[in-house]
Amino acid sequence: MAAKPIHLATSESIDDYLKAILELGGAEDSRVTTNAVAARLGVRTPSVTGMLQRLASQRPAMVLYEKHRGVRLTAAGKRRAWELVRHHRLLELFLHDVLKYSWDEVHEEAERLEHFISERFEDRVAAILGDPEIDPHGHVIPQKYAAGVYRDEAPLTRWPLHTPATISSVSDRSAIALRELERLGFMPGIGLTVEHRNSSLALMVRLADHADAIRLSQDLAACVFVVAAVL
Repeated sequence: MAAKPIHLATSESIDDYLKAILELGGAEDSRVTTNAVAARLGVRTPSVTGMLQRLASQRPAMVLYEKHRGVRLTAAGKRRAWELVRHHRLLELFLHDVLKYSWDEVHEEAERLEHFISERFEDRVAAILGDPEIDPHGHVIPQKYAAGVYRDEAPLTRWPLHTPATISSVSDRSAIALRELERLGFMPGIGLTVEHRNSSLALMVRLADHADAIRLSQDLAACVFVVAAVL
């Protein structure tokens, strides 16, 4: 039986640190630099160092931190971080499907709410939604009390030319990017082929069933993740 999440007197700020470290460490659970955490959270580096030292000294410790070597989550830190990811993605889907928020609005609302919902509320949201597996942006929703699953997907910016792909997910961090991707038709589940990269690294991409290729900037293409198309 999977371990239940550890309930600590934790602040919203601590939660943000744990989730940032989880996301930056990725599937490899790599050590994350203090500068990377500072950039992700928009916090000064000395403040990040102080918080990481605090998280490392808690009992149970939430992170393993070594000066000049970076930080990674402990088992307790991972459980809390994945719990937050589950809350966030369930809330995004609830806001989108039930409350009819647009897909560019749900991220900020879920960021505010994810820290505070109870297990009972989480269970009811999951039940109403039918125990969903995917959020509105194509991200996998972790199972309760379980670590998340990392898809074997690639950024569109790195996808080889003339190789059919399917959009698996899109980044939810920029509402402006989401609105533009929706306008252009870059949604999870849509097939595409990268036809050309020019000197500025912009991409010419042809979506399935579209006659003309679409020019996609490097920044916008970096928000799109794909998997090989099933032919």
